[in-house]
Amino acid sequence: MQNLPIYFSDFFGVSRETMREYGAFNVSLINDLPMFIDPFLLFNSDKPEYRALHHEMIRYVTFLRDKSRQPELAEGSMRAWFIFKEVKQNWLGFSLSGNRGRGLGPDFAVNLHRNLHTTFKDFGEEEIPESPHFEKLTLFDSGVGRDNVSDFTTNLIKRYLLEYTHEFTRQHVDSELTKKFSVQRAYFNYQTETWVPKTYRLPNFLNDYVLLTPQDLLTKDDLWINQRDVIGDYFEIVDSIHNIQLREQINNYFSNQLNIILNQREQRRREALAKKRKSAKPIRFLKPLEPTAADKNLVKRKAIHQYPQIIDYYLAFKEQHGDRASQLSRENVAQIKTQFVEHVERLVSLLEENTDFYSEPPDSYEAALKRANYLKDVIEHNDGWRIFYLDGHPITRERDVQILYRLTWFASAFDVNSEANSGRGPVDFAISKGSANKALVEFKLASNTGLAANLEHQTAAYQRAHRTKKSVKVVIYYTENELVRVNSILRQLELEKDKSVVLIDARSDNKESASKIRTRKPS
Repeated sequence: MQNLPIYFSDFFGVSRETMREYGAFNVSLINDLPMFIDPFLLFNSDKPEYRALHHEMIRYVTFLRDKSRQPELAEGSMRAWFIFKEVKQNWLGFSLSGNRGRGLGPDFAVNLHRNLHTTFKDFGEEEIPESPHFEKLTLFDSGVGRDNVSDFTTNLIKRYLLEYTHEFTRQHVDSELTKKFSVQRAYFNYQTETWVPKTYRLPNFLNDYVLLTPQDLLTKDDLWINQRDVIGDYFEIVDSIHNIQLREQINNYFSNQLNIILNQREQRRREALAKKRKSAKPIRFLKPLEPTAADKNLVKRKAIHQYPQIIDYYLAFKEQHGDRASQLSRENVAQIKTQFVEHVERLVSLLEENTDFYSEPPDSYEAALKRANYLKDVIEHNDGWRIFYLDGHPITRERDVQILYRLTWFASAFDVNSEANSGRGPVDFAISKGSANKALVEFKLASNTGLAANLEHQTAAYQRAHRTKKSVKVVIYYTENELVRVNSILRQLELEKDKSVVLIDARSDNKESASKIRTRKPS
C-alpha cells in the first residue's frame, strides 16, 4: 500500500475503519471527487435529524419565496439571502483543480429570485407530493442546475456538517492537527434575517478547515429528482394522474403537438421533392412519417410547461420509489471508492514500484512528459490498464480519467492547475513552477469526437493564452479501431513522430497476465 498521503485518513492519521464506523466519506485532499449531496436523501431518510435538515431547507426556500414576492429587493438583500459561496472545504463536486469551485453567484440569485415569484410562486403549498422539493427548479429551463442544488443544499445544512466534523475531530483527530475556525454563515437567524458565524474546532489543512460529509447523503451524476427521468418516465407519470379530465387534456395536447410537428415536416418534405422534380403537381404516394424520439421528447417538454401539474405527480412518483434513491447512493459511493480510492492507490503503488514517476526534473515540460511516459509504461506493461475499467467496462467519461491522472500528481513541487482558463477555454492541466516554467497537458480519450480539432487547433490556442510553447498531449485508447483512428489523425496532422504526443494502450485484450509481468523501469 502506498505511503504518500492522498485522502483525509492519510493526512490526519485516522484509520479508515474509524471513518467507516462514523459514517464519514473519506475525501481526497488533493482534488475534489465527483460526488454531491442529494437533498432527497435527507427527505427520504429514516434518521430524524436528516428529515429535520430537509424541513429547514424548505423553510429557507419558503423564506426566499416570500421575499421574492416583493416588487424589488435591495442589492444588499439579494447578496445576503440569495448568493452563496461554494463550501469548498467538503472536497466534493466537479472541480478538476483542487477544491475550487464557482459557488452560487449573481446568475443563480437572479434565476432563483425570478422563478420563486413566477413559475414556483406556490412553492411549499403543493397538494400532490408529500413534501416540497427544491430540486423541482431543475426540472424546467430555470437556470438552476444539479450542481447548484448540491451547493445550495450544502450551504443550508452547513451547521450540521460543521457539528458532525467538530465531533469527529474531538473524538479521533490529534489536537495538533486541528484549529479553531470562525466559520462565516454557519446558520441562519430568522429573527434577525441574517446569516450568523460560529466557531468550531476542525481539522486544519493548509490553514483551512476540512468538512466531512456522511456518505449516506452522497450520490453522483444525477439527483434522484432530475429532468432526464421526467422525460423518460413521462407516460408512466401521466398515467398516474388520478384526475381523468386533466389526464385526457394532457394526452390530447401531446397528440396535437406531435401531429403539428409531423405535418410541418411533411409539408417541407413535399416542397423539397416538388422542387427537385421541378413540378407543382401534388405528390400522392409517400410513406407516412414516423415521430422520432427527439420529436417526442420535445413535445414532452412542451407539455410539462403547459401542464406543470405533471411535475407534481412526478415528484409523488419519485417519493413512492424513494428507497431506490438510498440504494443508488450506496452503489454510487461504492463505485467512487473503487474508482478514485482503490484504483488510484493501486496506480500510485505501481508508479512507485516500477518507475521514477515521483522523482521530478526541474523543467515543467520535461516533468509532464516523463510522467506521461511513466504512466504509459505502467498501464501497458505493469497491469495498470485495469485502473481504467469498472466492472469490466472501460471508463468512457473523459473527466473521470482526468481526475485519475490529477490524483497521481500529488507528490509534486509543481503547481498542477486543472481546467486553467485564460480566455481561450479551459485546458486540462497547466503544470508550472513560476510563470516562466510552464507546460500544458491535454489528457484525452481516443473516442473523443473532437480529438482531431483539439490536436490541430486548441492546444496551440491554449499555448498562446498561457504564454508557453510547451505542451504534452496524452491520448488513451481502448480498442484497435481507436488506435487506427488516432494514427490516421496524427498522420494527417504530421504529428506521428512528435514525442509530445503520448499514446497509451489501455486495451484489455492484448495484455499479459499479471503473473508474467516483469517489474522494470522505463529508460
